[in-house]
Amino acid sequence: MRTAPTILHLDMDAFYASAEQAAKPSLRGKAVVVGGLGPRGVVATASYEARKFGVHSAMPMGQARRLAPNAAYLVPRFGLYRGISEQVMALLRELSPLVEPLSLDEAFVDLEAGGVADDQASALVVGERLRADIKAVTGLAGSVGLAASKMLAKIASEEAKPDGLRLIVPGTERELLAPMSVRTLPGVGPATGDHLRRGGITTVGEIAEAGEDELVRLLGKSHGSALYAMALARDERPVVAERESKSVSVEDTYDVDIHDRVRVRGEVARLADRCVERLRAAGHSGRTIVLKVRRFDFSTLTRSETLRGPTDDPGVVREAAARLLEAVDTTGGVRLLGVGVTGLADYTQEDLFAQAQAAEALEAEAAEALEAEGKPAGETVAQAVGDAVEVPVVSAVSVVPVVATERRWAAGHDVRHAEFGHGWVQGSGLGRVTVRFETPESSVPGRVRTFRTDDPELEPAEPLPLVAASEEPEPQ
Repeated sequence: MRTAPTILHLDMDAFYASAEQAAKPSLRGKAVVVGGLGPRGVVATASYEARKFGVHSAMPMGQARRLAPNAAYLVPRFGLYRGISEQVMALLRELSPLVEPLSLDEAFVDLEAGGVADDQASALVVGERLRADIKAVTGLAGSVGLAASKMLAKIASEEAKPDGLRLIVPGTERELLAPMSVRTLPGVGPATGDHLRRGGITTVGEIAEAGEDELVRLLGKSHGSALYAMALARDERPVVAERESKSVSVEDTYDVDIHDRVRVRGEVARLADRCVERLRAAGHSGRTIVLKVRRFDFSTLTRSETLRGPTDDPGVVREAAARLLEAVDTTGGVRLLGVGVTGLADYTQEDLFAQAQAAEALEAEAAEALEAEGKPAGETVAQAVGDAVEVPVVSAVSVVPVVATERRWAAGHDVRHAEFGHGWVQGSGLGRVTVRFETPESSVPGRVRTFRTDDPELEPAEPLPLVAASEEPEPQ
């Protein structure tokens, strides 16, 4: 293990909630909860103001509402969060080529590999400068941990929260870890924690005292040996630069089980299109289409189909997902659907060109056959091709019926009104939507107005960039 605290762990503070507070002046200093708002939703992030009421990540949203009924409850805006994350990760990559993102708001950095720190003093300087740079660029706070290993750096950043820095001096690790709960160590969740507790072990120090043989007896060779090493502060894991994604997927959990087969098909088609959007945004294509279905009884089924070549064509992915769905019984109801693409490759024009040629040939053959039978080819050729072949077909024709529905406005999402400008949705229901008109630059909370959900002057909008800390107006 290293002799200098040159591994840095950054964890943005209450990231989603803090971003929403920065974007919405009326929510600054108030309890904010971000997550799924339906009866099956869970909390993704709670602001520190909400945490005072006992709200925390992964809590059922219904329980959160009971604990903090006056908090602002918002649906996530991942476009905004990804934009901020890219700014933060860019700052980290200025420090070192070895940056290992763990999520949008969390990453390890090897400062030694970047040549910016080789001892305690230089690591502290880098850590404080990073925190200041993040606040200047994004207006948000991040906590930094510095240590000689990844495990200790992550523990240090947790202890530094909120908006702080903690450095663990090499040589003091075991003394620091000894009184901590076993749940502090990576890989110790509720089940392992309970198993250790039944064996009389509740602290990290007691793991070290128990010895490796006892840990192996309790947890097995691999887990037991690894946990014993961590209790002795041994962690040789290197910081690994970001790896390419191996898959792209999207999924939705529904507040009420879906029983209508037509709607299930429509949801799968919609998820396929969203998946392709992500696939293209990453500059990839993929060969294997995966369908995930969680049924009313919580049983989860996955079905997959591997294509002849990689694709990023929405028609191909929709058709493949639809075929996979036909093999799944959904009569009892569906609570979750997902569509994914694996076997990723870089985008290549040749792949799409070959698929387009194959599709054109198939459609031409089907059209000729229909004309020979005296049927109007233009109306049914897509259906004929889909029924006649087992390979993916590129088609711009969707056979999923379109059902007109009331416009839905998600709480927290951005809108623009022709007269009042940019705002965000505070809530909606009974044919009405309430909007607060304010922007990140607003010095005071904006005015609230209510509209019909079908108001033609009200449209969804993209998130506005946050105001950096140095530019933020003084509160009135």
